[in-house]
Amino acid sequence: MNITLQMIDRVADSVRRKIQIQPRIGLILGTGLGNLADAVENPTFIPYTDIPEWPISTVLGHVGRLVVGQLEGQPVLVMQGRIHFYEGYSMQVVTLPVRVMQRLGIEILIVTNAAGAINPNFVPGDVMLITDNLNIAMMSGLNPLIGPNLDPLGPRFPDMSQSYDRLLITQARLVAKQANLTLREGVYAGLSGPSFESPADLRFLKVAGADAVGMSTVSEVIVARHGGTRVLGFSGISNKANLDGNTITSHEEVLQSGRILVPKLELLVRGVLKLI
Repeated sequence: MNITLQMIDRVADSVRRKIQIQPRIGLILGTGLGNLADAVENPTFIPYTDIPEWPISTVLGHVGRLVVGQLEGQPVLVMQGRIHFYEGYSMQVVTLPVRVMQRLGIEILIVTNAAGAINPNFVPGDVMLITDNLNIAMMSGLNPLIGPNLDPLGPRFPDMSQSYDRLLITQARLVAKQANLTLREGVYAGLSGPSFESPADLRFLKVAGADAVGMSTVSEVIVARHGGTRVLGFSGISNKANLDGNTITSHEEVLQSGRILVPKLELLVRGVLKLI
């Protein structure tokens, strides 16, 4: 299914009629991180089911609604729960919300996710600032930009050499330093899921230079950059990746780690918003 500009605008108009402010910042909250939306002031809640043609999140830990309001004086639109390719949607449908954000005037997109640590120095509860990504799923033919190019939104061949905005990265580092918060940095590998990675998968990703791995985010970042939206990304490290095959990873473990990660992510997001 090819997403057309007319469809994007229909969805954007539907959201626009339900809100009172012009959002400038978009946030996408990953598995177990939805409570970060509780920080939004004067919120308007829009369930995904109330937005025609908006894909529905079906995964435990993803509430499935937009939260629109103020955070540190910035007008924000928060996706409290994202859409995943493994839920059965095409990559174009998965990234429709980012296109809608762009048509609503979002200038900066902050993406968060829960990820497994490949880097041996990372432990559950750490936050990793994403400095680059390894788009494994996209390399195998699942790029969301496949199909007719939407010329009014971006070029046919967008550059991805600076997917994550360097100024925003610098600001995130400053916030962490001032708060005395340990902020890891590294490369996020995006796989399709929903099965967790095998030990051989993880050893391959480690050799390829990945520091953390998950099942989201990269397609959203590609579409954001295609449309000229600046991006900042954080991975909440929810578990140690199973490189030796001696441990079992579970979705429940990922959700539990979110309770530790949300206060750290809120501090970082609030701090960056103050600096924008």
